[in-house]
Amino acid sequence: MKISLLKWYMLAFMLVSNFVMFAQEPADETGEGEPPLENDETPDAPISGKLIWLAIVGIAFAYSYYAKMQKEKNAA
Repeated sequence: MKISLLKWYMLAFMLVSNFVMFAQEPADETGEGEPPLENDETPDAPISGKLIWLAIVGIAFAYSYYAKMQKEKNAA
């Protein structure tokens, strides 16, 4: 039960921290504050090179999880 609660807490923390990380201050009536994202002049970050690594890690994780489940199933 304790581990399950910890997992839910970690999941909630990761989801909420993502929103906080990219949050911006809204511009107030005087025009001060962060500009909206539409007027941002920074170029987009390319992620194409990282997708292959993400796929490799995902496949490795799926394989290890499947192998672990098969091992537990055969042991029982």
